[in-house]
Amino acid sequence: MAERDLKLPLFLYLVTVSGVAMFVPAVVASVQRFHFFARMFFYSGTLILFVCALIALAMAGTQRRTRTIDNLRALFFAFTILPAILAIPYYEAMGSISFVDAYFEMVSSLTTTGASVIQFPESIPDALHLWRGIVGWLGGLLMWTAALAVFAPLSLGGYEVTALGEPGQITTGRGQMQRADPMKRWTRGLRVLVPTYVGLSGALALMLVVLGERPISAVMNAMATMSTSGITTAKGVADGLAGVGGEIVIFLFLLFALSRSTFSSDTGNVRRANLRHDPELRLGMLIVVLVPSFLFLRHWGVVFNEGTADGVLVAVKAAWGGMFTVLSFLTTTGFLSAEWEVARDWSGLGTPGFLLLSLALIGGGVATTAGGVKLLRVYALYLQGLGEMERLVHPSVVIGSRKVGRRHIRRRGAVIAWVFFMLFAISLAGVTVALAALGSSFEDALILAISAFTTTGPLSQVAGDVPIALFELNSAEKLVLCAAMVLGRLETLAIIALLSPDLWQK
Repeated sequence: MAERDLKLPLFLYLVTVSGVAMFVPAVVASVQRFHFFARMFFYSGTLILFVCALIALAMAGTQRRTRTIDNLRALFFAFTILPAILAIPYYEAMGSISFVDAYFEMVSSLTTTGASVIQFPESIPDALHLWRGIVGWLGGLLMWTAALAVFAPLSLGGYEVTALGEPGQITTGRGQMQRADPMKRWTRGLRVLVPTYVGLSGALALMLVVLGERPISAVMNAMATMSTSGITTAKGVADGLAGVGGEIVIFLFLLFALSRSTFSSDTGNVRRANLRHDPELRLGMLIVVLVPSFLFLRHWGVVFNEGTADGVLVAVKAAWGGMFTVLSFLTTTGFLSAEWEVARDWSGLGTPGFLLLSLALIGGGVATTAGGVKLLRVYALYLQGLGEMERLVHPSVVIGSRKVGRRHIRRRGAVIAWVFFMLFAISLAGVTVALAALGSSFEDALILAISAFTTTGPLSQVAGDVPIALFELNSAEKLVLCAAMVLGRLETLAIIALLSPDLWQK
């Protein structure tokens, strides 16, 4: 990328990429002989690229210095204004939905939430499902890169737990990458992360095709896994042709959402010799093992007394269904295993909505595509709890550790993690009250609020006794959920940093 190209606003690049991406569903719709849908995406993409070219030409001779706060502001615009642009071809192609519904679909996709207001998803062509999947996949790539280019320099998005600086303030003295031009951070991050992101998505799609999945479904399942959006075709993963083999492959790729250390070394102040020392990965795997074990052991005695081959087979299915579903909701993806019904019947818990809600609230790794509170913050609070209990036994004890990063997390990171947790809880309560005031029941309002804040759209369909009909929500409720999804994706500390007057000084 030329040096002069770096002077253009980041938001303009994002809009341009969106216009280029519209040609993909146009081609798919044309191949499937849905020519009207193909024209809508082709015309919209052409129009957006034409407008972006005019704006780029108009700004070509201007001189401007990009600041880190400009990129944070561009991210905010990307999750609020860009979905309105992405909704144009979707709205024109659907024809039977309002623009608010189309905007909700695009906000849900770009924030990797995956909630949908379409009443009969099986009645619309694959090209429209593919467009939602592409938007979600690009949203995941955007968060991967923004973690390195925006959140890490400002000590936000989970980096504040281990960073040396204050949240929202640029830290100096952390290397050339920290002092680089903000747009150069984006180009460097894209050069490093795009090959990894695309390669992993392509490898997963190829594996699913080999296992018997339809090509379009394999591509969408791969994009949904890497972006943790959970956006698939109408059939979904549980009804896919790849079967249990496909779930095993997806399970392995979901591990990338537990820790950024699995695909990148820019993990902040804490350095790990290998993945075994990664607290996020260890805590995540501990949850993936313990929670399904609880569901499984609840009825273990009954199956042991039966002692039949059928009982053993059902036990294996129940164990796998629990493990896959727990990891899926822990990473805020929201896939249900084909054996989830077996796991539910085995545990005897009916609809374990509280369990799924709790997993989504914990969330995945910092600086990944997963939402929620994040595992590193939970780990910081855990270390703080251990220290406090040790002080109760020995009030004069001096708590220390040979690991500098761990000591830094315990002393300072836990305080910031607790502040974030309280802001998260207050925001969650506010959105729940707002949804309840607009007509939703308290239970539905709580599920919808957690679903939006944790960017786990499928929660609205599986956490309650009956699925929540999102298409029946009024426009005000949908807009409140859109705001909650944006707040959950950018996180409260980033919004507060964006509103700070000190960061807007020239």
